[in-house]
Amino acid sequence: MSLFARKPPTPLMHAGEDLQNGPAALYLDGVRMRALETSRGRLVATVAVFTVIFGVIGARMVDVAVLDSNPARPRALPHARIDGVEMERGDIVDRNGIILATSLPTVSLYARPHEVPDAQEAVDKLARVLPDLDKAEVRARLGNGKSFAYLRRNLTPRQQYDVNALGIPGLYFEKGERRVYPHGSLVAHAVGMTDIDNKGIAGIEKRFDAGLRSSAEPVRLSLDIRVQTLVRNELQKAVETFRAQGATGMVMDIHTGEMLAMVSLPDFDPNDPPAGANDALFNRATKGAYEMGSTFKLFNTAMALESGRVNLHSSFDATRPLKYGSHEIHDDHALNRWMTVPEILVHSSNIGSARMALEAGTEFQRSFMGRIGMLQTPTIELPEVGAPMVPSPWREINTITISFGHGLSVTPIQLVSGAAALVNGGIFRPATLLAAGDGRAIPGERVLKPRTSDQMRALMRMVVTDGTGKKAEVAGYDVGGKTGTAEKAAHGGYKKKAVLSSFVAAFPMDAPRYVVVAMIDEPQGTKETYGFITAGWTAAPAAGRIIAQLAPMMGIAPKATPEPTIAARPATSGHGRGDLAATR
Repeated sequence: MSLFARKPPTPLMHAGEDLQNGPAALYLDGVRMRALETSRGRLVATVAVFTVIFGVIGARMVDVAVLDSNPARPRALPHARIDGVEMERGDIVDRNGIILATSLPTVSLYARPHEVPDAQEAVDKLARVLPDLDKAEVRARLGNGKSFAYLRRNLTPRQQYDVNALGIPGLYFEKGERRVYPHGSLVAHAVGMTDIDNKGIAGIEKRFDAGLRSSAEPVRLSLDIRVQTLVRNELQKAVETFRAQGATGMVMDIHTGEMLAMVSLPDFDPNDPPAGANDALFNRATKGAYEMGSTFKLFNTAMALESGRVNLHSSFDATRPLKYGSHEIHDDHALNRWMTVPEILVHSSNIGSARMALEAGTEFQRSFMGRIGMLQTPTIELPEVGAPMVPSPWREINTITISFGHGLSVTPIQLVSGAAALVNGGIFRPATLLAAGDGRAIPGERVLKPRTSDQMRALMRMVVTDGTGKKAEVAGYDVGGKTGTAEKAAHGGYKKKAVLSSFVAAFPMDAPRYVVVAMIDEPQGTKETYGFITAGWTAAPAAGRIIAQLAPMMGIAPKATPEPTIAARPATSGHGRGDLAATR
């Protein structure tokens, strides 16, 4: 046999062998197992490689989006705020925890101009997804040679997506936050606003800017959004009805000094504030100083009673105008007779008020006005606070004019604080916009005797039941107060047909809890008021409507039966239309 002859292959299976159980079957099983093990190893290796790759990518994403603390490198934000995201600026809330100002995450679009290959093309593309973009301004920013340029602040998630989809090299997104005011103009003057860099520039936002930036705790205000809403609504109705220039309204807790409402009209939306020195930005409640007219007769009466030289039974000559040098003091609805102290206040006599002030004396008047907060700038927690305009020197003629609300200009916040001291037992507490907390009385300074406060409550109640404040009456709530109609000062004198009408009220007078002030700037007469623009026809009804809604809201139940009243001697002015004489 040839050396090169092949040996026949060994057969895998001999005749008669069992295909399922013989040696051949064992051999085939081994082959299959080795193939399976090889495949499994390759699969595990592949999974491991992909796991490492995706792990590296995920770690880098976390590093860039979360862990990177380099402030010089802006980065993208998530599209929406989620629970647990901490904002740089704290919230502002009302006394019940309702959010008045908060922050939401946002992104801003910026560019590194040297990385943008074609500035004009980039501007054209951006304008397609941001149609309100100022193309000329953006083009200038991209060509100013700087290494960094903001193109658009506070993009919406959709805008961010659309810009990103453009794929323009050199454009980036910067993490930030935007201040939002859920109630719009409702609390604008009190809460204030921030600028584009989230820095407080007005109101509480400015006053507590540092604290809002450094603390996670919200600033809780004394304002009650429910009370604020009803006060604003009623004042807005009055402005529209009387075609007035504006209005101011406030509600104060007389035992704490807390402001539950503080409204100034016109107002503005801090989410989209007006540009420049717009009149709507002016806070009439705290910034404007005005001659308050006959509402000041409350302080004049309390001052005279406190002096010890006048009591409720004192009477003064109002038979004719009071002459002082070249000046002559008149009554709008003269009774032309001697009048008691209650009659002087109830019928709002200028002559009687002036004679009471002269009886108490100039020095005592000035001292009293200082104690009750009329000569100092209010300390309320706002940057927009006006100072009173105090006469210097304070002569006897000033004593006369101040007695009926002219010659001393104060802010409405001073008026409400002083009125609270008259009815709360004689304690002066500065007005505050911060919540007191537990509702207990806040310590203050005694400025008049408790007996004088009791007398003033009775007199203020008589003004509503029998005098110039009848239209502020609210059944079951024993409202007390005083009207004031002051001609507005002009160059060299006063505007005869331009007045500031106001009503300062407290209720319920048997146990006062709140002071309410309503002021209307330059109201115009209507058919319903017979053309009158005085406070009894304009401001007093607005205050009454506020009280009618406020009382049940604050849990004050109405009295079941009307109280008996002690009527002052009726006016005899000759007017034939009911209480037209009692509307000053």
